Amino acid sequence: MLSRFFKNIGPGPLVAAAFIGPGTVTLCTLAGVAYGFQLLWAILLSIIAAVVLQGMAVRIGLIGRKSLIEVIREEINIPWIRTGILMLIFGAIMIGNTAYEAGNISGAALGLETLLGKFTSIIAGRSIKLYPILIGIAAAALLWVGKYKILERSLIALVVIMSLSFLVTAIATRPSLAEIGAGLFQFSTPQNSLLSIIGLVGTTIVPYNLFLHTELVREKWSTKKDLPLALKDMLIALTLGGLISLSIIITAAGVQTTTITNAADLALGLAPVFGEGATYLLAIGLFAAGITSSITAPLAAAYVVCGCFGWSTNLRSQAFRRSWALVILFGMLFASTGLQFILIIQFAQIANGLLLPLIAALLLWIMNKASWLGDSKNKGFQNMLGALIVIISLFLSIKTLGSVFQFF
Repeated sequence: MLSRFFKNIGPGPLVAAAFIGPGTVTLCTLAGVAYGFQLLWAILLSIIAAVVLQGMAVRIGLIGRKSLIEVIREEINIPWIRTGILMLIFGAIMIGNTAYEAGNISGAALGLETLLGKFTSIIAGRSIKLYPILIGIAAAALLWVGKYKILERSLIALVVIMSLSFLVTAIATRPSLAEIGAGLFQFSTPQNSLLSIIGLVGTTIVPYNLFLHTELVREKWSTKKDLPLALKDMLIALTLGGLISLSIIITAAGVQTTTITNAADLALGLAPVFGEGATYLLAIGLFAAGITSSITAPLAAAYVVCGCFGWSTNLRSQAFRRSWALVILFGMLFASTGLQFILIIQFAQIANGLLLPLIAALLLWIMNKASWLGDSKNKGFQNMLGALIVIISLFLSIKTLGSVFQFF
């Protein structure tokens, strides 16, 4: 029975691995330190919205047998609109994921530094961090093999390690169940918490995950009868991802200090109260979060780039390998040297801010095409939920752009 369970685990854990990265860990840590349990509801609502959107992506990939990017290319008949959307998607995902890859690799390296100490070298008079280089090589090696099953099993193992690390640490803080319940179901907005709420939602509902999911379900399943398995896999994985995010907030809320800026600080802050075990558990969780995202971010970027240009999305094709290799290479460069290209990061924020409501609206449009999806098209209730998510994502997009340009 257990073997059948693992056999039916599909791309869901890869999707969970993609959104639980160092950025998510850091945002959840800061939210927990600053506001305690008060923003747990933002994670709960974000997971519900992610389930709705990712469920649409699953049906597109499994029933339509096409990736989201292929559907956009084929279904939008006005050339200039199609080109504009594809250019936005290419810029947001390829350039954005390159910027985020540096954070993913840096997060994994930070976990290793907490466990093993610093590992640097002086090259041409400049201090170079060596952990990011090793992590980048490890991520590239897994992708270079080009076998979906190996990639899937590796990421599932890392997600399990990450989940156990954060869940056990959260339990060790002995949180109040009553306070957790209040945080989940009382939609409070503490003073100056709006940007934290936007961050928690934005780090859970990730645009590139929608593209990644439509591609991966085609690798795992082949017929419409597999749809219940695919949806169950997605639901379990996103629920697990939500539990990880909640665990990090709960853990951070148990630390009586406001001087914490990342998960490594959180690990050190827990040590006096819960011992070195908590430090190691959190550091391992941070490492797992970083390395899983450092694999899935370039993988998603490669799918999108090849889809935009009509190139092969075979894991072993040259175009596919070149696409993910560029993302990892620049991520390693930025992470190992400490270089920060603010304009690139701002572009990533702007492009992704524009992309989420656009992709959510396109998903809703595609899911109402009976000629393409038949009886699997959206029902009335699904359309109501989808429309609500589009409106909320548009609001968040405007606020995100406002924070970048300091309009608000």
